Amino acid sequence: MNKVLQFSAIALSAILTVGCGMGRSSEGDLIGAEDRPDFNPQEVPYGMIACPGGTFHMGQTDQDIAASMSNLNKQVTIGGFYMDETEITNNEYRQFVDAIKTDSAGAPGYDEDYIMTKLYPDTTVWVKDFSNHMGDPLMEYYYTHPAFDDYPVVGVSWHGAKRFNEWRTKHKNNYNLENGQAPMPNFRLPSEAEWEYAARGGRDLATYPWGGPYLRNSKGCMLANFKPGRGDYYSDGFTYTAPVGQYYPNDFGLYDMSGNVAEWCEDAYSVASVPLVWDLNPTFSNDTIKEKVVRGGSWKDIAHFLETGVRNFEHEDSTRSFIGFRSAMIYIGRSSGREFGFGN
Repeated sequence: MNKVLQFSAIALSAILTVGCGMGRSSEGDLIGAEDRPDFNPQEVPYGMIACPGGTFHMGQTDQDIAASMSNLNKQVTIGGFYMDETEITNNEYRQFVDAIKTDSAGAPGYDEDYIMTKLYPDTTVWVKDFSNHMGDPLMEYYYTHPAFDDYPVVGVSWHGAKRFNEWRTKHKNNYNLENGQAPMPNFRLPSEAEWEYAARGGRDLATYPWGGPYLRNSKGCMLANFKPGRGDYYSDGFTYTAPVGQYYPNDFGLYDMSGNVAEWCEDAYSVASVPLVWDLNPTFSNDTIKEKVVRGGSWKDIAHFLETGVRNFEHEDSTRSFIGFRSAMIYIGRSSGREFGFGN
């Protein structure tokens, strides 16, 4: 008998016999372990957007590729995944900090000193990142005041972002376990390739997430939060960061993939990593390299760093007033856009 048909027959038999007080029997056949939790289809995580798998050209799209040698083109394939709709906000990160202060089970080994020195956002970045700059008000209010709850969290290192994702995974799967549901895959930082693929939103070789190559729409409005000109931080509508989701999303529905704050990626940074990685779900892992990839540009960057193919980096222990992050999660299942609401 065909195995798929046999599974269906066994399931039907179980339904018919359980009512008569008879247990399910394998009759000596290989039918798989019983009492497995249901996991079909995968739940779309709250606050995340589906990014269907596909193939794209990873790398710069402008005319200065050979001169800058920042990110040469390479065609790669990305499996389906989910990504946060926006950057992680101050208030979302606060939920993490508050939880690990009170729930030791959710934060193994996180003592008070470690939390305050390694995981609590470094609010001093607003003063120390820039010389002769009046950053004191932001140092005092940016993370703590409710007026900034929906602004992207900054002052978090690459390690801090990874600890956040570990807690987020545990927080979600503790709930699933208590309610008899299968565990979700881990929340994590996106790979550099996933980040670039998501930023393009299905537009291969797009200079910016909105397609480009222009920085204003037909009405003259800026399309991202960045530094439009020398000494000009305000023409886009915000002097520093902006509340998340203030500009139009890309075609995947993701906000602020360019500008506002740059974002940590999982990969170690190397100028030679692009030709070294595989062309299917590439990621460059090297624990000896302490510089990690940062993508997307920020409120204090010129337009060049907003391009989807431009690479940058920062030391993994560094905290900056212009670097935040968002989470990603693998999609477990068939590689079809239909599961993500795309295609027929």
